[in-house]
Amino acid sequence: MIMPKNLPSVADEAILYAKKEIEAYGVPDMLHFEFSLEKAKWLADVLGADVDLVSIGVAMMDVKLGQAFQEKRVQEHIAMSLLAARQFLSPFHLPTEVEATIFNAVEAHHGDIPFQSIEAEICANADCYKFIHPKGVFLYLSVLGKRLSNFKDCLDQAEAKMDEKMRIVSLPVVKKELEPFYKTFKQYFAMSR
Repeated sequence: MIMPKNLPSVADEAILYAKKEIEAYGVPDMLHFEFSLEKAKWLADVLGADVDLVSIGVAMMDVKLGQAFQEKRVQEHIAMSLLAARQFLSPFHLPTEVEATIFNAVEAHHGDIPFQSIEAEICANADCYKFIHPKGVFLYLSVLGKRLSNFKDCLDQAEAKMDEKMRIVSLPVVKKELEPFYKTFKQYFAMSR
């Protein structure tokens, strides 16, 4: 696939768009977004994937999560983010296969549909860091502490999200890094109850 020359500027615009959505709605947490973006870029470099496609995919995959959360439509955030991605990318006139890669990154980041590219797989795996890596887990617990008043509910939600994301991890390099954290946190969650 030949990458268009404007892809780096599209990636920059996509990241700005995602950050504006986060600032407007407060969800996802900005540090979570930046952490998954950092990990996605690192994975793209390690695996020889296109860093701009990965950056756009990460920016778009949860771009409407905040709005969906506010409207109590979280289960629809992927469809909402996909529509937003289509609208956002339209003026850039990217090649169809480039757009398809980005759209697949949005649709597949919960592991419900197959990855059609390494870039889409990287986006989904980078998203897992937010809920399994210690930096992500501690940040998520602090977010949950503001939303939920019950300690047990915070633990249950954090563990459920960690389990969900561990099932999505598919890249060997990510599994090697995150699996020890996952096992340790499972023990900590059990000991905390």
